[in-house]
Amino acid sequence: MITVDGKAVYTELVELVAATHTALLLVDMQRDFIDPDGLFGELGVDLTMYERSRPRLATLLAEARRAGALVIHVQNTALPDRMSDSPAQIRFNLRMHENARREGPPLRYTVPGTIGYEFVDEFQPIAGELVVNKYRSSAFWGTNMEMLLRSNGVETVVIGGCTTEGCVESTARDAMFNDHYVVIASDCVASDDPAQHDASMLLMRHRFDMATAAEITEVWGPSSAREVRPVAEENSE
Repeated sequence: MITVDGKAVYTELVELVAATHTALLLVDMQRDFIDPDGLFGELGVDLTMYERSRPRLATLLAEARRAGALVIHVQNTALPDRMSDSPAQIRFNLRMHENARREGPPLRYTVPGTIGYEFVDEFQPIAGELVVNKYRSSAFWGTNMEMLLRSNGVETVVIGGCTTEGCVESTARDAMFNDHYVVIASDCVASDDPAQHDASMLLMRHRFDMATAAEITEVWGPSSAREVRPVAEENSE
């Protein structure tokens, strides 16, 4: 820790990710995005990077639960009939998924009630964990994320999930803009486009702290555990 103009600033990983003030944000670990039977898998999108990152993120989740860090599952949501999509958002969709849709219409994915909307098995929320539904790339835009973090005394967010250059980076930037420390779980984020993943990681390394799942869980050793949170009556939205 250092002091800058009278303000204490965390600088060491052990300070940044202490379980007492840290939340693990699991971004969009849903079937449509990362499962071979989901929309992108069926379109032939390369999911190889997710195959590597999923078990590491699952381990990080298990360690967060053991240590008592707040766990928040971020669930991308697209309302039926494009009721949550503005014309600008549709244009964004067209450009973002230009290769996957093969000159077809804008893609439809993560619609509530479809199997693709659901979290994959290893990232199913358990009792007491929060779910934040988002309609844009950032988990903060138009959601109650900041209220939940503030209400639970969260100073730092550890972010894992997909995609690196999309919803992960957007969420990381907005977390910082809301005055949270940001730690990217560097081996727990992935993309279906390795080049975009690498570009995003290059940018984020110059803005946020980076740590592997192993480095974070080392901080979340047995001595870091705090009182288990009471079971929530319902999800956040």
